[in-house]
Amino acid sequence: MKKWFFAGATGFFAGILNGLFGSGGGIIAVPLLKKSGLSVKESHATALFMMFCLSVLSVIIYFYEGRLTFGDAAGFLPGGITGAVLASVFFKKMDPVLLRKIFGGFVTFSAARMLWGMMAEWI
Repeated sequence: MKKWFFAGATGFFAGILNGLFGSGGGIIAVPLLKKSGLSVKESHATALFMMFCLSVLSVIIYFYEGRLTFGDAAGFLPGGITGAVLASVFFKKMDPVLLRKIFGGFVTFSAARMLWGMMAEWI
């Protein structure tokens, strides 16, 4: 029961972040999945799958509400697909410690960028 509650809470918070920030749910999903007993690589892979499913749902909702234009996204897709394929190839070979450090760097960078933006609004 406790495991299902933890999984549900992780999914809930990841869904909120994904809906608000566009796939930001991985920031909370990866550490919580790791805490639930998954390895670093399993946590990242599971979080990616969660974000994929949540992103597909978000696309459907935004399209239904008329807030999505595929033309705006089209220019980003070739580079995004290429980057995703390359990352998945390197992911297999990457040391879990390095992966954790890279992830931590991105989380730190994102937090600093958000704080800087908030401070800029106050000044």
